[in-house]
Amino acid sequence: MRVDGQPPVMHGRDRELAVVADLLSDARAARGAALVVRGHAGMGKTMLLSATRRIAADAGMMVLQTNGAEAEAALPFAGLHQLLVPLLGDLPALTPRLQRTLRGAFGEEDARPDLFSVGLAVLELLGDRAARTPLLILAEDAHWLDPETLDVLVFVARRLTVEPIAAVMAVRAQHTGVLARTGLSQLYLGELDDESALRVLGDHAPELPPVLRGRILAEAAGNPLALVELPRLVTADAGTGLPELLPLNERLETAFTDRFAQLPAATRAVMAVFSADAGCPLPALLSVAGALTGTEVTAAAIQPAIDAGLLQVQAQRLRFRHPLVRSGVYRSVGDIARLTIHSALAGALPGDPDRQAWHRSAATLGADETVSGELEATAGRALERGALGAAVTGLDRAAELTGDPARRSSLLLRAADLAAQLHDRRIAAQLIAKTDPEQGDAAGRGRLALVRDIVEPGDVRDTARIEMLCDLALDAHVAGATDLAAALCWRAASRCWWACLPPEIGAQVTTVLGKLDLADDDPRTLAIGAYAQPDVFGPDVLRQLPTLIPDRTDIDGMRYLGEAALILGDFVTGSSFMATVAAGYRAQGRGALLARTLSSAGFVRLWLGYWPAVRADTEEAEALAEETGEHFWVVAARASRALHEAMSGNSDAAIRLADAVLASPLVAGVRFAAEAAQHARGVAANAAGRHDEALDTLLRVFDPADPTHHLDMSGWALPDLADAAVRSGRQRDIEEIVSRARERAARFPSPMLHRSLAYTTAVLAADEDAGTAFEHAFAMDLTDWPVHRARLHLAYGTWLRRRKHILDSRGPLRMARDGFDALGAHAWGQLAREELRAAGEDSAGRTVTSGDRLTAQELQTAILAAAGLSNREIGQRLFLSHRTVSSHLYRIYPKLGISGRAQLRTALDALRQRQ
Repeated sequence: MRVDGQPPVMHGRDRELAVVADLLSDARAARGAALVVRGHAGMGKTMLLSATRRIAADAGMMVLQTNGAEAEAALPFAGLHQLLVPLLGDLPALTPRLQRTLRGAFGEEDARPDLFSVGLAVLELLGDRAARTPLLILAEDAHWLDPETLDVLVFVARRLTVEPIAAVMAVRAQHTGVLARTGLSQLYLGELDDESALRVLGDHAPELPPVLRGRILAEAAGNPLALVELPRLVTADAGTGLPELLPLNERLETAFTDRFAQLPAATRAVMAVFSADAGCPLPALLSVAGALTGTEVTAAAIQPAIDAGLLQVQAQRLRFRHPLVRSGVYRSVGDIARLTIHSALAGALPGDPDRQAWHRSAATLGADETVSGELEATAGRALERGALGAAVTGLDRAAELTGDPARRSSLLLRAADLAAQLHDRRIAAQLIAKTDPEQGDAAGRGRLALVRDIVEPGDVRDTARIEMLCDLALDAHVAGATDLAAALCWRAASRCWWACLPPEIGAQVTTVLGKLDLADDDPRTLAIGAYAQPDVFGPDVLRQLPTLIPDRTDIDGMRYLGEAALILGDFVTGSSFMATVAAGYRAQGRGALLARTLSSAGFVRLWLGYWPAVRADTEEAEALAEETGEHFWVVAARASRALHEAMSGNSDAAIRLADAVLASPLVAGVRFAAEAAQHARGVAANAAGRHDEALDTLLRVFDPADPTHHLDMSGWALPDLADAAVRSGRQRDIEEIVSRARERAARFPSPMLHRSLAYTTAVLAADEDAGTAFEHAFAMDLTDWPVHRARLHLAYGTWLRRRKHILDSRGPLRMARDGFDALGAHAWGQLAREELRAAGEDSAGRTVTSGDRLTAQELQTAILAAAGLSNREIGQRLFLSHRTVSSHLYRIYPKLGISGRAQLRTALDALRQRQ
């Protein structure tokens, strides 16, 4: 039965069909999206994807499909190549860089492309074709796709919002991989209800006796495939002849293998070979099948399997009707036959060394150094193509096949290191657990500890871990591995700052640092010293940073300098470094490190008044950190966003973000994020007039015993602490805190700490001393510090008004109002207006500017477009398709009150002048 030319009715799946129909309709209207279909074996995922294909084809959409195959899961980008074969003729339309990227991924050029570059190339390729014909992407058995293909599909799926493209990916219900963690829409296929199950059974076994119908309905438990296949197990004389006490999947396999056993010998041979390698070329498939039977096997041998409903041809590719057919056939042929098949396949694929190596591996029992070496070479080729996941799998299997314990540990360590780079901590931890640390030399033990510290950081406050890292760093240095020693020191120093550990712990790190023979101006020397002992090394680092001429080709070195400047409070220098680093990581497609950099830059730029950039940086940082599995930096980005929202006067958003940060199980290891979240809560309470609550909230960040305390970052909160104390009349409650801050500032020339302390001193000063304190605060260079400048004007104007210097107060209060308005600090701007009214001057409410209406990504797009970049160039910078960039510009122009690209620079310059 067919309805409106659609595929056969799927009983009980009207809701699911409506969901995919809406998805396709939206895609044709350039509102693309992706859907992950989940369900246990036999629940109808294949049938739903077939129905989706038919609906799309009938609507004039082009359908691209890839099918996951267990035998190809270790072959990098195999699934992606299968998907894109129909579009490879469009490659010349891409930029030369993206062409090289995609060809490198497919092993056609020498390149080591990163995931983001491959994803962008695929997005552009798909989008260019979709501009002519809407596309449907189908991925069946996506849980068996190679990890590189899965990552690219997820990258693309997250960026379809303005594309005429729909993506539907089917996975087993128990899949816990990347598709389960993406935030993409999920559609779960559950059991059929009783009425629908009865209809399915009636369609496929109408003559079944009532007693068997009832039992099959009960045992199928709403599984559509079981309702179709279990009746075939009933024999004419078996009465209720269903196998007893077997799980449903095994009974379904039995149904398929029974049919397989009745096929001609040549057909069985073809299916047996195909079950071992579903991507095997047809000539090789028939050749190996012929070798098994001892006779010539032709393509005609495939037809009986198609007639029996075990194989099918789809999109000109042969495939099993269901994964249970493949698993049933593969198991049924027996162990010896499987070894023979894999060995024969290895010999039949001389032009595909990776496939050969994996088949030889499957045909090997026990250790075999030759095969192990071939798999290691396969891993090397995968690395050259940027396929870290495939390299991990290859190295792991190579380790299993070597009989040399030292080589085995070395291979496992390399695999663990790559898994850590992929942020797959579970796999990395499993590989580390199989590594024997006694088999390595000093450098090997150091590398193992370094990877373990990344994968299993444990409690960041664990001083024993720091001591171990320091000892291993010394050993590595003695062994001549100074770069490794510096990396171990950096991990130890980072722990010191992140956990705000006592100075004597940091001294252990800097003692080792002094023995590494690194140059005094080496970025690693400066960063490790700053992180481990900011009070001791900070003054010298702060003196050096502005005078350095960094190697701008060494992006990692620039990051060390930028982060050192950040934690020491030199935000002007740090911002310059971080801008270069972000641009470098963006160009290299290093999404995880870009997330870290943007998150860190968000904290810096917040105090320098680049608030639109803060919004853009932190939102992008959070999205990239989610996408790359950098969960610590998700927390950090949210903390920066929370503080930005609080200072902007958006208290509800600030509290929501701060609560999310402090509720995260990861926050104990990110003390600076906990401090920022608590700081945001205090700012929000101050803005709401709850000054006692604000003071109590902020006092916590200055208490070393509190989990939100951080020595360096608490100094940034001094102005808000002082405001809360003055407004609640509790100045005495913070006297000791301010005294300690003065003592520290006397030996630690942090620009941020000194400006914060100058404000605090002026606000807290007695009337007879306040004038001098304000003069001192204004005498500091505030050119690049608009937040401090506006707050000082507000505090000074307020002090003048309350001393009855009404006319004198109006100037500073106007500057405060204008400064806050330019920043977008609504609550502080309102406070300045109230003070002005009290001084006898009316002040109109803040006018919403065109810049306020731009989203973070629209602002990024506008800035890059104003700089002269094309839509494609902007897309490459922001990891978007050029059509998404075009859509952003379409919305940007009316928001800025302009008609085209040529006016962007003028409009943005006007915004900057107002700020």
